[in-house]
Amino acid sequence: MPDRYADGMKIRRKVLGDAHVDAVEARKTDFDAAFQALITEGAWGSVWARATISLRERSMLTIALLAATGNFDEIAMHIRATANTGASPADVIDALLHVAVYAGVPRANHAIRIARETYAEMGVET
Repeated sequence: MPDRYADGMKIRRKVLGDAHVDAVEARKTDFDAAFQALITEGAWGSVWARATISLRERSMLTIALLAATGNFDEIAMHIRATANTGASPADVIDALLHVAVYAGVPRANHAIRIARETYAEMGVET
């Protein structure tokens, strides 16, 4: 039987980087420990750890879904993660073009602004 927490932590560190995960772990309290375990096991250990599609593709899907559902708070984190997943700025803009057509121009526009600002902070030319 797979160890979803260990698998999830491995993928989480690979995608988001040790510095990000270490910072989250350092801020973890008794209050949110169960939530951190849930996302490590569920999102990272059950979904991101699957071998059916690449981390690049998962990255693009995640950014598009966050934008399409209006959950903008984590877009910058996932744009930074593209440095580890292999999703290029061209991949991201293509995903966000789909958001514009299928979920709405305002959501795509907002996500594109976040992506552009985050890439600039990363020193990535768009």
